Amino acid sequence: MLSALRRLAAFCFCVILCFGLITPQVSHADSLKPDDLAVIRRQAEAFQETEQRLPELGDLVRAQNWTFTRNLIHGPMQEVGREMLYINQRLNRSERKQADRVARSLKEALADLDEAARLQDPSRLNRSYDAVLAGFDAYAKLIPSEALS
Repeated sequence: MLSALRRLAAFCFCVILCFGLITPQVSHADSLKPDDLAVIRRQAEAFQETEQRLPELGDLVRAQNWTFTRNLIHGPMQEVGREMLYINQRLNRSERKQADRVARSLKEALADLDEAARLQDPSRLNRSYDAVLAGFDAYAKLIPSEALS
């Protein structure tokens, strides 16, 4: 009986030890460094400038202006992917995976919007524009508040 209790106690100790090793520890290494915050702030400003062009893009989509829709995507909005990449590289590790996923989704939505304009498909154009709006909104929520102006 005593032997069984010792085994049970040893097993419980091992389980507790394992869970203690698995749970992430909060450390100061996971906070944003001033240099990272400066880069994020600069890229977030450019992201917001691109985001401010969304009403203009919406007007073009509603007017089914295929050429200027594509021009806006390939012109002023072209750099948004690079801006998100630089932001994602500077985020905390715990936030990068989600930020990468949201950025990829936004880039795919922009590509789909471009393809819808190229094909002159009004219903796909509207769906893609809605996805672009949702993507910008989702990504803006991932930018650290201290980096926003």
